[in-house]
Amino acid sequence: MASRNEIRLHQTNGYIELTLTFTKAGIMALQNEFETNHSFGEIIGKNKKMQHLFTQIQIAAAGDITVLIQGETGTGKELIAKSIHDNSPRKAGPFVVINCTAIPAELIESVLFGHERGAFTGATERRIGMFEQANTGTLFFDEIGDMPLTLQTKLLRVLQEREFQRIGGTSNISIDIRVLAATNRDLQISIQQAFFRPDLYHRLSAFPITVPPLRDRREDIPILAYHFLKKYAAATEKPIRDISTDTLQTLMQHDFPGNVRELKNAIESAVLFETTDQLQPQSLPSHLTQGDSQVATSSPRDTTVILPLDEVERRAIVHALKVTDNNIPDAARALGIGRSTLYRKLKEYNLLL
Repeated sequence: MASRNEIRLHQTNGYIELTLTFTKAGIMALQNEFETNHSFGEIIGKNKKMQHLFTQIQIAAAGDITVLIQGETGTGKELIAKSIHDNSPRKAGPFVVINCTAIPAELIESVLFGHERGAFTGATERRIGMFEQANTGTLFFDEIGDMPLTLQTKLLRVLQEREFQRIGGTSNISIDIRVLAATNRDLQISIQQAFFRPDLYHRLSAFPITVPPLRDRREDIPILAYHFLKKYAAATEKPIRDISTDTLQTLMQHDFPGNVRELKNAIESAVLFETTDQLQPQSLPSHLTQGDSQVATSSPRDTTVILPLDEVERRAIVHALKVTDNNIPDAARALGIGRSTLYRKLKEYNLLL
């Protein structure tokens, strides 16, 4: 029979730390719960700001309104745009992405509007632009804040009139598209600095969505970390099923200036380096662990970062089940709770066997 001490809860300077391992069933149940209850398509999060974001996506998807998605680099703005498209009446149509920072300024007009043969030197054949490619679907302008001012004027006209001409053309081409846009810039500041047209801003921001940075929703880091672990362990066919407590604490200490993209890249890299069935701190990219001499130890550490309380409780339950070989009465006694309470929490955390 297990004792309470086997759960190994530690309190250091007022902060609770927990040392245990997951069972494979517990990990899979956690992943299934998160992906079922805390996701919208490929966007994952249980933070209140993310739950509000999911509601905004649903509302935006139901109509045809122009949406401006604002957020730092790596927060998943394109995923949000794709989710809006995929859940909208236009989902059967194309979803066309134009990255305003990736296309040279002298080419972006041709890429958008297309051109006729002979329109300029090198135009040896007619080219269909992205406006036409997106007809009946959605055209997503990524990093719209970097669009040249001269092109902003032409984009505004297309949004108003829903027609345009190819470069070198003489006939108007009507289009039926929905426009979504995203930026990592503060467009209000860009307007003040005369880098962005205020009339285009008001046209684009009919339905604004702000994506919170990962540092403002740290409780989502374990959810995302396990999601990426599952994805990349399967892709590399490696038997990694768990993330150590020290690794999670290291991740939760980091501010992630690159946001979810940085976390995704870190887990993908760590999976390649990991040689055990549990992701360890030493497999993480060095910039996450530098200066932390204790990161590879299993002893409790003095840290101002703690796991969310529900995660601590869920881990304690999973560990008790493992130690007692899934014996519910023994696990309940070890946890110091009644059997009915344990059953209720098993259901709450989707851990029913």
